[in-house]
Amino acid sequence: MGKSKYSFYCFFVLARFLLHVAHAAAFNISNIPFSKGFSPLFGDANVIPSADDRSVRLQLNQYTGSGFKSSDLYSHGFFSAKIKLPSDYTAGIVVAFYTTNGDLFPKSHDELDFEFLGNIRGKTWRFQTNMYGNGSTSRGREERYYLWFDPSQDFHRYSILWTTKNIIFYIDDVPIREIVRKEAMGADFPSKPMSLYATIWDASDWATSGGKYRANYKYAPFVAEFTDLVLHGCATDLLQEAVATDCTDTDHNRFDGADFANMTPKQKVAMRKFRGKYIYYSYCYDTIRYPVPPPECNVDQVEKKRFKDTGRLKFDEKHHHRRFKNSGQVMGVRKYENQEDM
Repeated sequence: MGKSKYSFYCFFVLARFLLHVAHAAAFNISNIPFSKGFSPLFGDANVIPSADDRSVRLQLNQYTGSGFKSSDLYSHGFFSAKIKLPSDYTAGIVVAFYTTNGDLFPKSHDELDFEFLGNIRGKTWRFQTNMYGNGSTSRGREERYYLWFDPSQDFHRYSILWTTKNIIFYIDDVPIREIVRKEAMGADFPSKPMSLYATIWDASDWATSGGKYRANYKYAPFVAEFTDLVLHGCATDLLQEAVATDCTDTDHNRFDGADFANMTPKQKVAMRKFRGKYIYYSYCYDTIRYPVPPPECNVDQVEKKRFKDTGRLKFDEKHHHRRFKNSGQVMGVRKYENQEDM
């Protein structure tokens, strides 16, 4: 390796290290060992903690997928992990990082999601965030975006902040979406205690291009890696929820005043840039599903002109893909059941 190339390599390694430190410091958070905060959900043999208990691998093979969940329920909090998605051919493979209480409230559950739905090698990566309140899937609040990096090549931090006032989704230290609670939302704003989940599973029938591309187990096992796990919240005993208010009130104040709950001017600019460049579906502009926009939507009439009645952008999608691929950016794909094929 030449001297100039070696110097560049050293600079690159140092820059990556400093970026990692900056991301951790931005949130002022501490990680939790896997065995201290989580337990297997299903496919126990495919849930593989690291020797130091700081990371965990979720595998999917031809027999089963796998998942884990937090040992406790939380009444609001900050939930985070660095995730590296499966590489190579991953069509039909779903990886999700989310909070929910669906096992306790099957007809009125709350949920906050990061969802990644497979990729064909060389194709574009996409992902989705979603919010459910009070269990109605017809009131899902999904948005879909392009990623500005390949999530299978390195770890990136995905975070969900949930307070009494707002919800913020982060990638690394970039806020990509904020939902501000409004009284008109009622129970559509998640309010019941939730656990944190992570899963990998085969959704070949619908996940990638409407089921056109299925999981190919020649590439198994499919592995999603999770590290630097964060459970920063008030653990709640659901049976004592009505009387266990001291901890909840303390945490509400702490979350509302924490660094990660208050976007800096720089982060607000970064979020505007992200949403202007990478969002390609918004439920707020989907007038077919929502003739009247949900109350939390702040409809910008100028921005609305960019979207069709379906909530999708009006531009030529193939041209958009080509433009980003020429810039060396790789992105991902998500298909949702009541939307057109992706």
